Amino acid sequence: MFSFRLFRATKCPIRPLHTYLRISDLKGCKEGDNVTIKGWVNNTRKMKKTSFVDIVDGSCASALQVVLGKNLSDSVDVVFGSSVEVSGVIGSTPKKQLELRAEDYRVIGNCPAEGFPFAARHSYNSDYVREHLHLRSRIAPFAAMLRVRNAAQRAIVDFLHTEGFLQIHTPILTASDCEGAGEVFRVRPDSQELLKGMQKEEIPLEEAFFDCRTYLSVSGQLHLEAMAHGIGNCFTFGPTFRAENNKSPIHLSEFYMLEVEQVFTSSLSDCILLISRMVRSVTEKLLDTCSDDISVCHGESKGNLFEWLGDSKEFPILTFQEAVEILQRNSDRLKVPIDPKEGLMKSHELFLTDFCCSPVFIVDWPAALKPFYMRPTDHNPALVSALDFLVPRIGELIGGSLRENDYERLKEKIPAGSEWYLNLRRFGGIPTAGFGMGFERYLQYLLNVHNIRDVIPFPRWPHSCSL
Repeated sequence: MFSFRLFRATKCPIRPLHTYLRISDLKGCKEGDNVTIKGWVNNTRKMKKTSFVDIVDGSCASALQVVLGKNLSDSVDVVFGSSVEVSGVIGSTPKKQLELRAEDYRVIGNCPAEGFPFAARHSYNSDYVREHLHLRSRIAPFAAMLRVRNAAQRAIVDFLHTEGFLQIHTPILTASDCEGAGEVFRVRPDSQELLKGMQKEEIPLEEAFFDCRTYLSVSGQLHLEAMAHGIGNCFTFGPTFRAENNKSPIHLSEFYMLEVEQVFTSSLSDCILLISRMVRSVTEKLLDTCSDDISVCHGESKGNLFEWLGDSKEFPILTFQEAVEILQRNSDRLKVPIDPKEGLMKSHELFLTDFCCSPVFIVDWPAALKPFYMRPTDHNPALVSALDFLVPRIGELIGGSLRENDYERLKEKIPAGSEWYLNLRRFGGIPTAGFGMGFERYLQYLLNVHNIRDVIPFPRWPHSCSL
């Protein structure tokens, strides 16, 4: 049997129920609502009879002004950077902005000024902020970037889902070097004892875990193509890795890549159309829904950086040869002369976007400049049906191509160990096209951020992976 004990209710004052909300959700509140917020002290202003405390919680670009009456103002410790919980009643400022009139103020975690690298009402350059990777989400421009990054990922995925593309998780560990450039990170267990215990005859010790050389993926494309040959249009969106000794402001050792495959197409125009629609749609959506955060990231930059959005015309398309001829005709305006055998340098790419006053597609590239999986053009086997999509301030944002679907031609140039990729052409092969977009480069372009290390939470580049 269960026994129940009865308790006599004790009399206590009835207090209003405070609903915990994030600051971004307060726009749905009205004056007189009882709410609780939790966040960090961003600024303080102390008067004779009251104090004003600005609280941020990472949910939006705006801080919430909290009003502390004299009793609270005199009794609580208000320190910049401290995490706090505040309950009170919603009111409005003389400018009709919401504020919180505090009834209860509790410090969750104190933030001593000694050792904390940031201070109220100070601005810091990106190099300094980057020295404190674990704390830089507390800086307004970086927090704004993180919110835009989240929204951009959602917008891209939503666009592709609407277009009928299925998302695929391609492997990070792979035996393939998709680009064939040797810019790969080797993967192996750190434990020698583990490897010795797993080693088979005729297998080198360093390959004992997988029985072959294994790398961090430089691209999910080949595996994505394998899935596309059974499920149709698909995409992957994940981390990729490049072992380059490159410290430029548009290169990282670890970055995120959007890769898309279109099936049953033999026209590069299909790829160009999809890219154009995606870039326009996603950018327009973000400028509309994330305008406050984008403004914070742009700071003092002037001018309309996206004039092409209001232009209904298609993006210009140049062949590689046409691009070279433009650069040669303007050689006196180039810092580095164009050498067609070496392809386009970033300075050449930026000149072309300035010349076109717009993002621009460069198509029909020399086969020698592109990877093995690209399909030759119908009019010239020395060229491949490939594209680079160049945008102002960044240069190459997207690279794509028709995929080689001729079994015999692919057999002649496929790297050793990729026979499975060749087999896709033997068993119900189809013509396909696809492209890859560096996600961080897109964010750089959208937010007008100079250094790619400032659009990813924890950047990795040569000599920097200590955190």
